[in-house]
Amino acid sequence: MIDLTFKDLQRLENFGHSLSAPSYYYQPVEIDLLPNILRLARENNLKVTLRGAGRSYNDAALNGGGLVLDLQRLNNILEWQPETGIIRCQPGVTIQQLWQRVLPDGWWPPVVSGTMTTTLGGCLAMNIHGKNNYRAGTIGDHVQEFSALLTTGAEVTCSPTHNGDLFRAMIGGLGMLGIFISITLKMKKVYSGLLQVEACNVPSLAAQLDFLDSHKDSAEYVVGWVDCLVRGAGLGRGQMHAASDLPEGADPQAAQNLQVAFQMLPKHFFGVVPKSTLHYFMAPFMNNVGVKLVNTAKYLVGRHKTYRQTHAAYHFLMDYIPDWEFSYGKRGLIQHQSFLTRENALPVWTEMLRIAQKRHLPSYLGVSKRHRPDDFLLSHALDGFSLAMDFKVTRSNAASLTSLLQDFDRLVLQAGGRFYFAKNSETMPESALKFLGQETISKFQAMKKRCDPDGLLESDLYRRVFGSL
Repeated sequence: MIDLTFKDLQRLENFGHSLSAPSYYYQPVEIDLLPNILRLARENNLKVTLRGAGRSYNDAALNGGGLVLDLQRLNNILEWQPETGIIRCQPGVTIQQLWQRVLPDGWWPPVVSGTMTTTLGGCLAMNIHGKNNYRAGTIGDHVQEFSALLTTGAEVTCSPTHNGDLFRAMIGGLGMLGIFISITLKMKKVYSGLLQVEACNVPSLAAQLDFLDSHKDSAEYVVGWVDCLVRGAGLGRGQMHAASDLPEGADPQAAQNLQVAFQMLPKHFFGVVPKSTLHYFMAPFMNNVGVKLVNTAKYLVGRHKTYRQTHAAYHFLMDYIPDWEFSYGKRGLIQHQSFLTRENALPVWTEMLRIAQKRHLPSYLGVSKRHRPDDFLLSHALDGFSLAMDFKVTRSNAASLTSLLQDFDRLVLQAGGRFYFAKNSETMPESALKFLGQETISKFQAMKKRCDPDGLLESDLYRRVFGSL
């Protein structure tokens, strides 16, 4: 018997706490409950949105007036083969559960997000990319097979060669075609719990893009921090961090460094201040003057250096300071991420940074990465770069910030760029039509009709972007 009633609406938020929506909420504990939950939702005329850890920056896991189905408790690792690196999991398994299970056996997830709290179901729904996208592709490139429940009640198994069209549509399909119920992934072999890291300052956005490009053949991971407030010749300056796995035999303490305890992020800053309190100390600096001071200090103390760092410390920067997003204030933050080719990235992003500064709406955090294209249906990727920028939302700037980001969209689209549905919250149907193309959208709509003929699966994101297409 399912204890599922539709009496009280619960207000859920996005990760940035800038968007919220009242929804009915249910968290199943068994896969077998899902068909009945879908049936009850249909009987109550409720649209259903799937939710993992709720780490999307936009409304991908929000569903105003509908049912949000939280899959976090469907989190069993069903099978692990340490001799082959093959793992099979339920959708609620987190990146943290994943690496903690496989690392002691000498494996690491092939693609991870900037936080280890994301769920595999959510990662596949958005087809996440990491700091190694230019080399490893997206997480979907490492899925060997998945099983999914459709709203018709049918269960399907998909792989690159079996039901390949649905495989490439559900991965990156925003959770709008079905529910992942098991996911089989191939892990990446590693011989140490440490990475060899190179860090250095770069004096401009042009130098940053050059660094990303020049290291794509030599480093396994590359990421850049962008100072979005500096003007003039230093526009877009920042710091780069390139990293590679240690070869077999290079770490004399490999057995120790592969253990989970060695990877755990410290809970205190300088061994004294609990990191759980740091967002309170950060909040007074979350303004144009404060961020400029912090960015300048960060850049000035930066220097070229090489060192070894744990996998967890290098990859999961978002987990260094718990609840850091609260430092942005009551109205939270939104993120804009755009993807552009090598020839267009520098002029377009230069213009975007200048416009934001001119309107007194600079980004407080910018992150750059190198990318490669993929063959998933709703793909955000291309042969080029991405720039993600975080913006603080206030009562007075909300409307002007939306206008700014829509102007960004126009600049990016004019240059043949693309967007990522896990991030941007202002993307409109005409923007999706332009960068995806009518043929791709028609294929997605046909797949939606085939897998979800009654249109039971919807989210605020889906209605915003695809509702009128």
